[in-house]
Amino acid sequence: MLNGILVIDKAKGMTSADVVYHLRKTLHIKKIGHAGTLDPDVTGVLPIAIGQATKLIELMHTQNKKYEGTGILGYATDSYDISGKTLVTKRVAEPIAASAIEQGMQSFIGRIEQVPPIYSAVRVNGKHLYEYARAGIEVERPKRQVDVLAYDLTGQPTFDLEKGQEEFSFAIECSKGTYVRSLVNDLGQKLGVPAVMSKLRRTASSGFDLNQAVSLDEIIADPAKAEQLIQPIDAFFKDYPQVDLTTSQWLKVKNGAAIALETDANKVALRYNNKVKAIYQKDAEKYRPDLMLLQNE
Repeated sequence: MLNGILVIDKAKGMTSADVVYHLRKTLHIKKIGHAGTLDPDVTGVLPIAIGQATKLIELMHTQNKKYEGTGILGYATDSYDISGKTLVTKRVAEPIAASAIEQGMQSFIGRIEQVPPIYSAVRVNGKHLYEYARAGIEVERPKRQVDVLAYDLTGQPTFDLEKGQEEFSFAIECSKGTYVRSLVNDLGQKLGVPAVMSKLRRTASSGFDLNQAVSLDEIIADPAKAEQLIQPIDAFFKDYPQVDLTTSQWLKVKNGAAIALETDANKVALRYNNKVKAIYQKDAEKYRPDLMLLQNE
């Protein structure tokens, strides 16, 4: 039985649910889920939790994510990416300086309030925003607080006088729930020109990056690769303080009992037989169960 995280480099045109469906079919395992939906047009890191690792999905969602992409200054769409319907066009008459773009990007660093795109999976009154958009129904989009840790220009922008557009590339690190499309759209507003996201690739998520990723096609062609490439559950907790349990402590932990530990950490990964078996959290003088992973073999 596989237990761990398979890092898939999702191809363009597939939904995250498609990836899960094909892996269930290929690996003959029902207990599979993804952490962090990617739009069909977006490629890159999609962590897939398998077996006991499905218990980590909520925790995986909380981790920051990294992206690389490109944007175009000169027009905007209803979806904030090039698959949408063009709403406004404004020719860029002369090159916008890289320094001006960088200055605009830096204004988004920190905790910001963001409005999600109308074509997004955010729910309002039980329905996705994209459902309202497709039905032509106007609805107030809920603002949300997100954290942008980095928003950098990568390379020199490319100005196209004939098209009246300027293309730029970027790298972003952000918290869960951040819409990169909105960051590109909002950058355009900051610069006084419409903007649209033209390409996006997620380079890191849930503590994993493209170096650990494999394509879905490779796994389908050779299912045995999943066992070779799966990241152990323990890899997700590599930054947690680790405590190796004695046999007597392990007997208590197996039954979900509180234990005393010689550490001041708030949360600790408890190991037995060289595997993380539980995450315990400090509660007064003792540590109590936060997440149990007893079947992590």
